[in-house]
Amino acid sequence: MNRTPLAQLIRPASLDEVFGQQHLLKKGQVFRDMLDGGVIPNMVFFGPSGVGKTTVAQIIAENTNMQLFKLNGTSASIGDVKDVIAGVGTLAGMNGILLYLDEIQYFNKKQQQSLLETVEDGSITLIASTTENPYFYVYNALLSRCTVFEFKQLDYEDVRLAADRAFALLSEQEGVQYSADDEVRDYIAKTAGGDVRKALNAIDLLSAATKVEEGVKTVTIDAVKQVTSRSASRYDRADDVHYDLMSALQKSIRGSDPDAALHYLARLLEAGDLVSPCRRILVTASEDIGLAYPMAVVIVKACVDSAMQLGLPEAMMPLSEAVVLLATAPKSNTANAAYTAALHDIKNGESTDVPLHLKPNCYSGAEKLGRGVDYKYPHEFPNRWIRQQYLPDSLADKKYYEYGDNKAEQAAKAYWDLIKGGGQ
Repeated sequence: MNRTPLAQLIRPASLDEVFGQQHLLKKGQVFRDMLDGGVIPNMVFFGPSGVGKTTVAQIIAENTNMQLFKLNGTSASIGDVKDVIAGVGTLAGMNGILLYLDEIQYFNKKQQQSLLETVEDGSITLIASTTENPYFYVYNALLSRCTVFEFKQLDYEDVRLAADRAFALLSEQEGVQYSADDEVRDYIAKTAGGDVRKALNAIDLLSAATKVEEGVKTVTIDAVKQVTSRSASRYDRADDVHYDLMSALQKSIRGSDPDAALHYLARLLEAGDLVSPCRRILVTASEDIGLAYPMAVVIVKACVDSAMQLGLPEAMMPLSEAVVLLATAPKSNTANAAYTAALHDIKNGESTDVPLHLKPNCYSGAEKLGRGVDYKYPHEFPNRWIRQQYLPDSLADKKYYEYGDNKAEQAAKAYWDLIKGGGQ
């Protein structure tokens, strides 16, 4: 028997009933005051799935006098867009046309460009939604004509409120009492990953699978765990969450917070992604720890090799070791900063000819050209060092590398200050 999905039955009818998103929907916020004032600009709603983008768009659409069209980027064609545009100037569209375009990231450039003229002159008002970063997936020409509003992942409390409302609605509709204790409701809310739709779909499934006994449907924690396994994993290696987690992992290590670093590592590994964190951990060993603890990159490479050989789930052991090591190690980015400075000069045309005495002279005629003639071999001098110019003439006095304030680099600085201090 077909039944209306619970997520559809419980969909809010007004902005005040929407779960979460108070940074947009609370009275006094610009977004809410704009809508209450009857102003509907061209907008792009950006955020993860199941957080209210479609719901808010539908509420806005239903409270206007404009002719409403709904398209989905996964299935709509250029012909569908033309049908919408054809409504401009007709009797039905005399109060304006509102186009709600869901999943706009699936529209190609030509499809998006077909909307430009009517969106710009105001004959069509566009509300588009996307789970992907619009600055990457919506073409600039169209994006510049829209205001982007970000919908955030819902808090546990918001999802729990939706779950409570869902159980109450089911009890009313079915005429039976639902017995779902706090442990059950909390588990559903916490494993939904901030996605109300995911939580409601789980409750829908539990409703269908639970038998009535003496007028009561008792939802057990064991049943909940069966339908919500891994449901908190909101992750795709190609989407924004991937890059958010990778960035958070490295910044937590850089910030010397092992607890946060382990948290983000666990989220990546739980989602089944082994390669990405391995690569980022290797980068971090050189970029953020660097010369403060040069052996870190060697140890981390061994941990990564072990992780790749072990595979998941055992890979978490060497990787957690590597992450804690890096997070608690002294930090230095001096080598990376020095390279970046050198690269800046090269890109700005400062790469003049290599000094003659550094050029090779291992071929006939090299000496006649003056190549390598005045080179001084450091190993022939005390402390295996002799002062001579290595940079091109235009950069002869340039300093890129500055010693860090950590123990390892300060020891190296003291050594070379002692040797070079006398001058030769």
